[in-house]
Amino acid sequence: MIPALLASIGLPLLVKAVGGALNGLDHPAAKAAAGALAQVGSALAGGEVSPEQVAEANRHLERMTELQTAEATAALAEINDSLRTEAKSEDWYVRRWRPTFGYAMAVTWTATMGAVSWAIIDEPAQAPIIIAALVNTSPIWGVALGVLGIAVVKRSQDKQGGGGINVGTSLWR
Repeated sequence: MIPALLASIGLPLLVKAVGGALNGLDHPAAKAAAGALAQVGSALAGGEVSPEQVAEANRHLERMTELQTAEATAALAEINDSLRTEAKSEDWYVRRWRPTFGYAMAVTWTATMGAVSWAIIDEPAQAPIIIAALVNTSPIWGVALGVLGIAVVKRSQDKQGGGGINVGTSLWR
């Protein structure tokens, strides 16, 4: 009884959530997909799809989620192995590239924001052009800040002793 109840909740809830999200997008393909999902939702609610079919769809969804989780876990394990190898390196710079990168990012970000602020104050009429030019650099900043974020999170985990590095070992010295 309980598995059938759970099976009847999973797929209909997913159809409703995804359909609602797609319907909010202003794009013909999203609207078409939302309409198709609404039809699936109506078929599920009307009993046109058997509980066994819903349960099978839910099992498939669970299996796909398990596979994706396993793939992400393997990728993270590989990244963590690389980070541990860096931390154990005898080369002083290999152990210190993360803090160096962090300081370089801080200096670069400060210089960029200072220059943009000064340019906007000095030439207010050019502000829209300056801001548009700054927005065009967002992919570069996104990648660089993403790398920095991963480095900070991983280093924080290492300092807690969870990364296979002794808590007293420091990448910063």
